[in-house]
Amino acid sequence: MVDPRSSADEPDDAADATDPADGEGDVRESPPGGATDDDSSLDELRAQVEEKYDFDDFGPEDMARMSAEEWEAVFDPETWITGPELLDRVEADLKNRIADRDVFARLERFSEPDRVVAYSDEGYAVVSLDGSVEGTGTVLRDVKPTVALCSMDDYEVPDPPEGETLPRPLDVPEGSGELGNRMLQIVGGVQLLMALFMFASVPLFGVDVLLAVTVGFGLLVIGGLLFLIVANARLSDRFRAEEYRNRLRAIGLDSDERPAFLDEIERGRLPDPGEERSDTDSGENAA
Repeated sequence: MVDPRSSADEPDDAADATDPADGEGDVRESPPGGATDDDSSLDELRAQVEEKYDFDDFGPEDMARMSAEEWEAVFDPETWITGPELLDRVEADLKNRIADRDVFARLERFSEPDRVVAYSDEGYAVVSLDGSVEGTGTVLRDVKPTVALCSMDDYEVPDPPEGETLPRPLDVPEGSGELGNRMLQIVGGVQLLMALFMFASVPLFGVDVLLAVTVGFGLLVIGGLLFLIVANARLSDRFRAEEYRNRLRAIGLDSDERPAFLDEIERGRLPDPGEERSDTDSGENAA
C-alpha cells in the first residue's frame, strides 16, 4: 500500500500526480478502497463463522472442522496464550481427553527445550512454547485442536487426572457389557426350555403334533441365535482387548523401553517423516 505524502517531501511523485487541468496543482490521493473491501469481507466471514459454530459449547471437534481462514476471522492473535502456561494447559487438557478415551496417546514433558510430546503407535505431536505443533499421524490431527483451544483465554481447562492416564496392558479387561451377555443367555436358556416343553407336551398333554413341532422348532432357533450373539460378542471383545493391549505395549507401557524417536526429540531434533517413508519405500522396492 502506497503511503500518501506531501509534495514537499517527494516533489517528483507530486509532479506526476498533479492534474494538468487543475490550476492549483493539488496532489490527488486514491481512496483506501482496498482496505474497506478487505474489512467488509472479513466482517462477512466473521458473521458466517459465528452463525456456523456455537462458541458457548465450542470443543475440539468444532476446532477440527474450522479452517485457517475461519480461525483467523474470529480469534484475536494478540489474546492467545503462549509460553509455559500454554504447555501446562495443553498437558492438562490432553490428560483429560486421554482418560476419556477421546485420544489415544502417551504424554511426556521435556524441559530443555520446554515441550509437550504426545505419541502413540500411529505417530507423534510436539507442542512448542510458541504454540506451534509438529509431528505426523493421527496424534498430530488430535492434538492440533487441543492446542488451539488451550491458547484461548476463554477456554477453561479441567483439572487433569492423577497418575497414568492409560492402563497397563494386563489391566485391560476382556470386554464390557457382561451383564447384557448374561441377560441374553438367560433369555436364550428360557427359549430352549420352552422348546423342550412343547416337544414333551405332545405325549403328555395330547397337543397337536404339527403345532408343537412348529412352535418348538421356532423357540430352538431363537434360543440358538441368542447364544450365538453372546458368543460372537465375547469373541469380538476379546479381539478388541488384545488389540488394545498390543497398542499399549507398542508405546512402552509394559516395559521401560521408549520409542527410538523420543531420544531424537529430547535432543531437539524432530524425526523426518519423509526420510522414514523413503526408507520404507526403498526397502519394499528392493524386496
